[in-house]
Amino acid sequence: MSAKPRIGIYGLTSCAGDQLTLLNCEDELLAILDAVDLRSFVMAHSANPEGELDVAFVEGAVTQQSDLDLLTDVRSRAGLVIAIGTCAVWGGLPYLAGKGTAISQHIQVDFSIPGCPIEKSQLLNALSALLHGDLPLELPYPVCLECTIRENNCLLQRGEICCGSLTAGGCGARCPSHGVACMGCRGSALDPNYQSAQQILAKYGYTPEDILQRLALFSGEGFSKEGERVG
Repeated sequence: MSAKPRIGIYGLTSCAGDQLTLLNCEDELLAILDAVDLRSFVMAHSANPEGELDVAFVEGAVTQQSDLDLLTDVRSRAGLVIAIGTCAVWGGLPYLAGKGTAISQHIQVDFSIPGCPIEKSQLLNALSALLHGDLPLELPYPVCLECTIRENNCLLQRGEICCGSLTAGGCGARCPSHGVACMGCRGSALDPNYQSAQQILAKYGYTPEDILQRLALFSGEGFSKEGERVG
């Protein structure tokens, strides 16, 4: 990787919320732009000379041929491809319409940052790792642990189905901290214990189908009917 890594940021079918996360890094944005060679970012500037890239960040699901064409072209020019956001990582909301697919179903993805949208802190940590020549580290814990750290009362005990035990951490348990049960918008946790989670949820009257239906809103593509991680 060159002294200033050549970066491209691209959007497929999406709400562009993950790209906005980068633009919203107001305090850090100038330092980021000083540290990288930003070659392509349509949301940020009009001059986008396409060419070889060290790292490409891709948001959005593949829903049409133009998405696939852009994705294939980016993959051919980029040393690393980072999927950003639940739509890119798992298929997200476009998956519910039956036509949105995760980018990993079409190309090799080197690292994924889930979220709807992604967390600013996780994006900055990923950029820092890449600038040091390393791949970012995948967070090894679920939302449920972050809820415990914040000393939240378990929403299951309040009669709500919460998917925090199966969902990738990194959001700081934002929704449960505001009394809203986790809906799995970040996709599957790393190596989740499905058997244990199903046993706990069964105590409160929920079946695996109940869990999968809730998870499917954002990342149904990432789970089989047996509740196992796919992809």
